[in-house]
Amino acid sequence: MRRETGRLIAAATAVVVALCVRAEAAASDNWPRFRGPDGTAVVADDPGLPEAWSATENVAWRTPIPGLGWSSPIVWGDRVFVTTVVADEDYEGPQAGLYLPAGGADTPPDPPPGTHHWLVLCLDLDSGDLLWQRTAHSGPMTATIHPKNSFASATPVTDGERVYALFGNLGLFAYDLDGRLVWSRDIEYHPDQWGWGAGSSPALLDDQVLVMHDNDEDSYLASFDAATGERNWRTPRDEVSAWSTPFVWRNDLRTEIVTVARTRVRSYDPTGNLLWWFASDMTSATVPTPVPGDGIIYVSSGHVGHDHRPVYAVLPGAEGDITLRPRQRANEYIRWYDPRGASYNPSPLLYRGIYYTLHDRGFLTAHDARTGRTVYGRVRIEPGATFTASPWAYNGKLFALSEDGDTYVIAAGPDYALLGKNVIGEMTLASPAVAGRTLLLRTASHLYAIRR
Repeated sequence: MRRETGRLIAAATAVVVALCVRAEAAASDNWPRFRGPDGTAVVADDPGLPEAWSATENVAWRTPIPGLGWSSPIVWGDRVFVTTVVADEDYEGPQAGLYLPAGGADTPPDPPPGTHHWLVLCLDLDSGDLLWQRTAHSGPMTATIHPKNSFASATPVTDGERVYALFGNLGLFAYDLDGRLVWSRDIEYHPDQWGWGAGSSPALLDDQVLVMHDNDEDSYLASFDAATGERNWRTPRDEVSAWSTPFVWRNDLRTEIVTVARTRVRSYDPTGNLLWWFASDMTSATVPTPVPGDGIIYVSSGHVGHDHRPVYAVLPGAEGDITLRPRQRANEYIRWYDPRGASYNPSPLLYRGIYYTLHDRGFLTAHDARTGRTVYGRVRIEPGATFTASPWAYNGKLFALSEDGDTYVIAAGPDYALLGKNVIGEMTLASPAVAGRTLLLRTASHLYAIRR
């Protein structure tokens, strides 16, 4: 009897463990926002994840995506969501490399001609078939963008009930997973620096949708109710234009909303009250999203036209002004500071204790995440390769996707080693998604599903 009872208990325990493992696996199958569930773009090791591919090898499906958009795909369950903007008239598209619009930064570009259609698409993860497509808005274009930007650069976010798509300077739209519009809210147009357009993505904090709109006229951080779209609060920001995404940092002490902009790095509580800040002297074009790890939040800005391209490693628990004094490299809450360590567009990658920076012009650097000490200096990945998409990691490897559609596979660790190069051959500026064992790569014209 005792032996039989033991068998029953063991069997029940096995079922519980199996259910827990299955639940964890199911949770990892979702990629609900930019850079994944925790915003780090680090995926749990799995020998089934793809490490080699081409335009034909290990391609499960390839689906054309109309129009232009550099938002990342997101995934919930068996559904993939992407945004794009389709123009009725053709106009010059983006090119790889670093460049200014015609006339330079001081001459804003003209809005593109004709009618535009702001779209949200839902695809089947297994097959790539289009499940539904919704037009959030149609009309003439009044805003402008940098030639390398798009009018659909903000990555949507989902809580598994609704998909929240932000089209900067136009509106915030909430759809259920079957494509029914639940609510929408206008985002009032405000001119941005140089007419380069919007780039910040929305973020979720429990039942709040957060939107940061830093511009040259009326900057703010706002919260909207996820179920109704009603505005909860709006906090003014004394800032000029920035393109970074607010980051919800759940540390051991509290939940914070960390923002990076030109003059200050700031953190807010979930009701929009300012917690701490520091004068940062960030570059004039602030793009990378903060990344957390091991109880630290890393913030950076590295426009290539500046000598000061800082990275700050910030500890939790700060209150008020924590600005570094002149010639200081650390204080009670800033663990370390590197004045020239940041990239322009790609967000950094923290993996196995090393802080990696992928620079737009094709260099990779590595620093000890706890101390900021250099692990290895600037290593050129390949002459001529340029990068906008943010890197990701799994199975002891880093993956860096170039603007030409080439993914470089690099060994993680203290010694740089290029392990391989996967060529698709289509321009891409969008960061990827990883859902289960599927890698999703968005190019200028297609969405690829890569599987072993």
